[in-house]
Amino acid sequence: METDYPRGLTFEDVWAALMENREQQEKTEKEIEKVSKIVGKLGNSIGELVEILIAAKLWEKFSAYNYNFKRAYRRVQVFDDNTHRQLTEIDIMLSDTEWIMAVEVKNDLKKGDVEDHIIRMDKIHRFPPAEARGKKLLGAVAGGIIAPEACDLAYQSGFFVLELRGESVGLIPPPEGFSPKVWS
Repeated sequence: METDYPRGLTFEDVWAALMENREQQEKTEKEIEKVSKIVGKLGNSIGELVEILIAAKLWEKFSAYNYNFKRAYRRVQVFDDNTHRQLTEIDIMLSDTEWIMAVEVKNDLKKGDVEDHIIRMDKIHRFPPAEARGKKLLGAVAGGIIAPEACDLAYQSGFFVLELRGESVGLIPPPEGFSPKVWS
């Protein structure tokens, strides 16, 4: 027994329309997933570009503060040697014979990023990578865009602050009385 629905639609017609709609929805979801992956890769590429631009000749920015950094390392992993578990990663690590500086780089530096770097600095201090052992540890944050509250917290926490300015990087002058925190 076949029943007609309003406007002359049969159950089979309605069912076919629902199935077609379901197939279209699945196709749309797959397309959204593809676009999301592309956007994610683009975001990672932009982040890596900012990191590369900031890393270029970064060590020169600290000579006015009597730091003589000669080496720069990117993406230094910090491990707990007892558990062999990675604890964190240093975006850029500057080094000389006495000092290490761990620099956290963000496209858009926010207060939460500075808070995360404070925690990261404690891990680096407790589990220093080989190049950092026996050296005094300093911290810095850098970004393409820096929120004012992030800059304020960074200075309160004893971090240097660097900003991407076109094709170069500038050290934002610290406030009067600023003293970098030394983790030693």
